Amino acid sequence: MRLGVLDVGSNTVHLLVVDAHPGARPLPAHSHKADLRLAQLLDGGGAIGRDGVDKLIAVILDALQAAEDKGVVELLPFATSAVREASNVDEVLARVKDATGVELQVLTGEEEARLTFLAARRWFGWSAGKLLVLDIGGGSLEIAYGIDEEPDAAVSLPLGAGRLTAGWLPGDPPDPADVKALRRHVRTEIARTVGEFSRFGAPDHVVATSKTFKQLARLAGAARSAEGLYVQRDLKRQSLEAWVPRLTGMTAEERADLPGVSDGRASQLLAGALVAEGAMDLFGVETVEICPWALREGVILRRLDHMPAT
Repeated sequence: MRLGVLDVGSNTVHLLVVDAHPGARPLPAHSHKADLRLAQLLDGGGAIGRDGVDKLIAVILDALQAAEDKGVVELLPFATSAVREASNVDEVLARVKDATGVELQVLTGEEEARLTFLAARRWFGWSAGKLLVLDIGGGSLEIAYGIDEEPDAAVSLPLGAGRLTAGWLPGDPPDPADVKALRRHVRTEIARTVGEFSRFGAPDHVVATSKTFKQLARLAGAARSAEGLYVQRDLKRQSLEAWVPRLTGMTAEERADLPGVSDGRASQLLAGALVAEGAMDLFGVETVEICPWALREGVILRRLDHMPAT
């Protein structure tokens, strides 16, 4: 069965097409992506303006055409923090449905964390033991921990790389005082959640998902994406701590010239690095392993779990 998952995120709208059936791993067949930066289209009142919704509709229509071209049988559309937190979320959802026929499911932050955890658990398997999963998106940071497929603890914090860059780092390169203030803010927010997780004991394995973590790992010497999904990629806190001051002194254009860093994500990389560094430090993590699967795969796996076996 050919499934499509349409992810309306804070940075991108991403259609992932997979061939899947119950009991088998989903095989990627096609990827269609558009940089929309919804989080940056919010007006002063926190609403997505008419122009922003028009752009979203146009991107979704393009994704629907791509899904039709690739023979998608069922589409799983969802939205995350940028739509969820918009003050006019109901209006946005209604306009999207009227114009495209797509009824976006708005995931809560906790649902994001739980579905991402499911994807990581399926990727690493039961032998990984107690998992701690970190995921940095454009609008939020998700943290989940557990030994089963459902995490024992799951939280979502408003510490996405795009959100923090827009709200805290206006300069290019950023003012060191702004970086220091953001670092303090990030660590204060994360520290509030540590106790909720520490009562379960130390994890056996710590993994990270998201484009931000993948780019940071690449900077620190991890294998290129061209070398395939099954190459182990790690990010060490010591390496990350060495990169943060270097990223602080760079412009977005200079960061875009670094290995593995895309033009669209370069401006957000420092904020993402501060969140990654803060999370690893406060949770006492020296190394994270990068997980190729994340939220989109979690949505697909949950759907497959509810399909009858043929």
